[in-house]
Amino acid sequence: MGQNMSGMEMGVRRFGRVNWLGLATLARREILRFSVVWTQTLLAPLVTAGLFLMIFTIAVGSRRGDVMGVPFLEFLAPGILMMTVIQNSFANTSSSIVISKVQGNIVDTLMPPLSPLELLFGYLAGGVARGLVVALAILAGIVLVLGHSVAHPGWLLLFVLLGGAFLGVLGIMAGIFAGKFDQMAAITNFIITPLAFLSGTFYSVDALPQGLAQVTHMNPIFYLIDGARYGVLGVSDSAPTFGLLVVSGATAGLCVVAWAMLKSGYRLKS
Repeated sequence: MGQNMSGMEMGVRRFGRVNWLGLATLARREILRFSVVWTQTLLAPLVTAGLFLMIFTIAVGSRRGDVMGVPFLEFLAPGILMMTVIQNSFANTSSSIVISKVQGNIVDTLMPPLSPLELLFGYLAGGVARGLVVALAILAGIVLVLGHSVAHPGWLLLFVLLGGAFLGVLGIMAGIFAGKFDQMAAITNFIITPLAFLSGTFYSVDALPQGLAQVTHMNPIFYLIDGARYGVLGVSDSAPTFGLLVVSGATAGLCVVAWAMLKSGYRLKS
């Protein structure tokens, strides 16, 4: 008995240092959350992305000159792809936590023997997976409809995964902070959506006045949009390696904050 108590005091869990079964179960639950209602979580974003491209085709068409050496619609497509990825990754993690809090069953997630880090990665798995599925579907449309091949598939995959992780962890933080749906809607409408739209999705940063261009370069989502554009088209406003470092650092920093929030039980256990 004394030896068992000593092991527990040292923080050694009976299933090992990492609860792989619990982590996999949480990740599976988060993936099933969006896959079973695929018409809302997967089909709807694809329709929205298609509508964006169709509207710009009708409204602008060939009248808009080349941007960064490529036709405007080809320039636009990777930005819409990444914008859809980050919106869906954020929605997956944030809605999961908020719905559990509102329904009062968040305790079902907090009570199992999962560490804060395991909770973090379990939730992130769902957000990243949803973003990746949406990205693959939109990419297929870009290749089939626009007839454009992917210039750097490895870079594109890397930025899609990073985009899913970055907005996924932001969604975790927002879900923890928000106590009800209208608070979550306010975060989405006044923070996430402006950051996504004002990040070079529909324009090149080189076309902006110097002050606005500097502000845009402070937005990590700009580097996600720019990285996706480099992956698909091979052109970008900034060096993809620099963007990779910026987004990786921002994601790591947010993961630390989200881990601390989960560890303390902030707005989860009260």
